[in-house]
Amino acid sequence: MKPLKIATAQFEPKDGDKVYNLSVIENLTASAKAKGADLVSFHEMSITAYTFFKDLSKEEVLDYAEPIPEGPSTQTLIQLSKKYKIPILAGLVEKEGDEIYNTYICVDETGLKAKYRKLHPFISKYMSPGNEYVTFDLLGWKCGILICYDNNVIENVRATTLLGADIIFAPHVTGCTPSAMPGRGYVSNELWQKRDIDPVPLRMEFDGPKGRQWLLRWLPARAYDNGVYYVFSNPIGYDGEHLKNGNSMILDPYGEILSEIKSFDNDICLAVVTPEKLKLAGGYRYRNARRPELYGDILGKQHKPKLKPVWMND
Repeated sequence: MKPLKIATAQFEPKDGDKVYNLSVIENLTASAKAKGADLVSFHEMSITAYTFFKDLSKEEVLDYAEPIPEGPSTQTLIQLSKKYKIPILAGLVEKEGDEIYNTYICVDETGLKAKYRKLHPFISKYMSPGNEYVTFDLLGWKCGILICYDNNVIENVRATTLLGADIIFAPHVTGCTPSAMPGRGYVSNELWQKRDIDPVPLRMEFDGPKGRQWLLRWLPARAYDNGVYYVFSNPIGYDGEHLKNGNSMILDPYGEILSEIKSFDNDICLAVVTPEKLKLAGGYRYRNARRPELYGDILGKQHKPKLKPVWMND
């Protein structure tokens, strides 16, 4: 494997406006290419936006859903990849038969490289869960995908790593929503509206327990425990009625942040990932020290999953 220069993005989407969102994806892809990136990744459901789906009927959800790869959004991404000669990863709503999925894809100039369906969807009761882990080869590296909440279930990260992933793409729409954890909650719209003339209070909120501090409780641990690179993407500004903190970042297998977006604008950050760290990291040794005969039956014990974020109880 050769070193890889990865770009991860943040932008403020418009609800349901695929044309606009794809135009932003194109602009940021062009920027990533101009800065020497080998690939660029965007956030969960970046083509449609996300939060507003909680209020849509099944018919309305279906209006936004597309088949993959023949749907227009996937084909547009492929054309953009051809134009800028760079692989692109982005999220959309997929339909296949009677099923609807929160899906994340990777394309390059040859077509669809990978498709992953969110395992733990909850934004719409009409979305079905995916039922498989996905790993794929990209520019000589083995990659995996886990969408938002999937990353909080640690077994998903371990399984994806054991399937060979060296890089995990983690597209999100997260942060700045209520939680049982102290300090979590919404961020004031007034602070967002004053971000240009008085940015410090907003940055303190975004970097505090409502945003970045929460991310840093678990995101470095996923990278460190598994010895993998983590590419986190998240919108900035409003997604639906929820204000999001961005902070898209790239972490190495030591759990260190290599690069992070700290602006309030549509933006990218870049970092070079190198293969040497993969076997030097503690997570590589921990994987090789496992004794699954002790806990295989425990971890595999059946139970009834429960999934409903606190903010959806309102």
